Amino acid sequence: MKLRLDDDGDGDDPILSLVNLIDVFLVVIAALMLAIANNPLNPFTSDTLTLIRNAGKPDMEIVTKDGAKIERYQGAGEVGSGKGVRAGVAYRMADGSLVYVPDSAGVATKP
Repeated sequence: MKLRLDDDGDGDDPILSLVNLIDVFLVVIAALMLAIANNPLNPFTSDTLTLIRNAGKPDMEIVTKDGAKIERYQGAGEVGSGKGVRAGVAYRMADGSLVYVPDSAGVATKP
């Protein structure tokens, strides 16, 4: 004896579950593509970008992106390392702004 149900019996069809699973994967793929498009280091944009990772720490890294070219600069872990000549003096004003005063004629002076 066969029971006759009022519905179509589509609830037992395994193909419908597969179609729903494919829909879920399409939504996940679309979300991942949006995340890649909104990433600042997206290789498909021609923007100029400077990113500082771990600012102020010994393992600080500066990443600059100019179009498709990405350069990484790693800190040596020392404060003020390198060779150079004093180029001027910077003063912090009462309102918080900075004023740079270059040395005269590029000649280094004693502080």
